[in-house]
Amino acid sequence: MKKTKTMQWAPATLSEFDGVRFLHLDSIWVQGAMRIRKPQQLELEYIQRMMVWMLWRDSAALREGLAVQLGLGAAALTRFCHKQLRMPTCAVEINPTVIAACRMWFHLPEDDKRLTVVNEDAALWVAKPEQIQTAQVLNVDLYDHDAASPVLDDEAFYANCFQVLADGGLMTVNLFGRDASFARSAARIAAVFGSDQVWSLTPTKEGNTIVVAARNVQVPDREELERRAANIEAEFGLPARKWLRLVRPLPMSIINPPGD
Repeated sequence: MKKTKTMQWAPATLSEFDGVRFLHLDSIWVQGAMRIRKPQQLELEYIQRMMVWMLWRDSAALREGLAVQLGLGAAALTRFCHKQLRMPTCAVEINPTVIAACRMWFHLPEDDKRLTVVNEDAALWVAKPEQIQTAQVLNVDLYDHDAASPVLDDEAFYANCFQVLADGGLMTVNLFGRDASFARSAARIAAVFGSDQVWSLTPTKEGNTIVVAARNVQVPDREELERRAANIEAEFGLPARKWLRLVRPLPMSIINPPGD
């Protein structure tokens, strides 16, 4: 989709309840959230799970490399990577009203030497030759104002995401929506990354399923994963030991569907 000067975007709107500020795109669907008194805290459970990539990285190298968010939401992941992990961070968001709302109401700082916010179509951004193997972390959370299904979800898009990742890099994808198909999306991701490099977490109570895909990552043994999870919990307060109980390889019914 090519952006033009006349294109009309769903306006970013706000609501607040019980100390939490929510971002909407002119609908009832929540696009992101922030606890007003704790803006650096990851408020939504599925957003916390988007950080599950931390389990696949050695604790000593956790903060290394560029972190990219495709879809800004309420800037929670961008704030966390920039402020808490202190990683070089780039967020790509097609809707300029979302960027403006995040800067005004969701504590998104102005660009600096470690932060870049790009107003661009994520599909075009990942397809650029200059982005090849530039990111160590890629968070993909792309929905329109109706939140019916991911707006970018084909094999070509995931192939470009794979190209953006450096060797050893990791992608997390939020799969959600009344018209979404986890099996279809996960099969596309596995076709690009390889079935032994893709995992998923059991769905949240709201129905968000997080998929993790890696580029040539060696999975450590259980003892090391548990050690990493404990470190993540102690340093960042994220429920990483719970993630370990929830993560699974993709089932064979998705990797090799009946009739293939």
